[in-house]
Amino acid sequence: MIWVTGDVHGAEKIGKRLNTRNFPQQKQMTKEDYVIVAGDFGLIWNLDAEDRFWLKWLDQTKPFTTLFIDGNHENFDLLATFPEQRWNGGKVRRINDSVLHLMRGQVFELDGKRIFTFGGAASHDREHRKEGISWWAEEMPSEAEYAEGLRNLDRCDWKVDTVLTHTCSRSAWQWISAERGTEVQPDAMHDYFQTIEQRLSFKQWLFGHYHADLELPGAQRLIYRDLIRI
Repeated sequence: MIWVTGDVHGAEKIGKRLNTRNFPQQKQMTKEDYVIVAGDFGLIWNLDAEDRFWLKWLDQTKPFTTLFIDGNHENFDLLATFPEQRWNGGKVRRINDSVLHLMRGQVFELDGKRIFTFGGAASHDREHRKEGISWWAEEMPSEAEYAEGLRNLDRCDWKVDTVLTHTCSRSAWQWISAERGTEVQPDAMHDYFQTIEQRLSFKQWLFGHYHADLELPGAQRLIYRDLIRI
């Protein structure tokens, strides 16, 4: 089984979101099953006692394996200290035995499904944050990461089952803007994903970042509090 949920922002939401009352399906899951967080995982923030408690809770208490892509609210300096390895076809950073960061521009094979992952986004609250303490420039991808994503899609002939990103394509952003009246401006990531959307064959595209649960046209879905099985 593979389940996906949206931003958890560390201890703020993860305990409530993934407890057995709100997510009873986990009772039938094992470490061979997965819960994926679509960015803003937030438990690699300062690795204080609270971070370590919840990482241990996921690893030793929860029956499933926890996977996450990065969002914009992550401590990228700390995240980069974890070992990088190959796992199920793509690159990950291993946080502990059953918590893994799915890196940008990767294609993974999970339970017979091909999943393209690409984290990162621009912070809407940048002016309220301090560089190296609560904000990192690495929230936006490098040119090398953009290029690696395209190379990996070339290798799978531009065919996947699921796309999992933190932010979205320009067309999805326009739809959300019209629906919610947001004043957030598009950026280079929206354009990058627009290029991918126009070429890629996919069954569903899930993304977070905008803190709502909405079905979009074109098999896309904005996910926040929901837990959905793919």
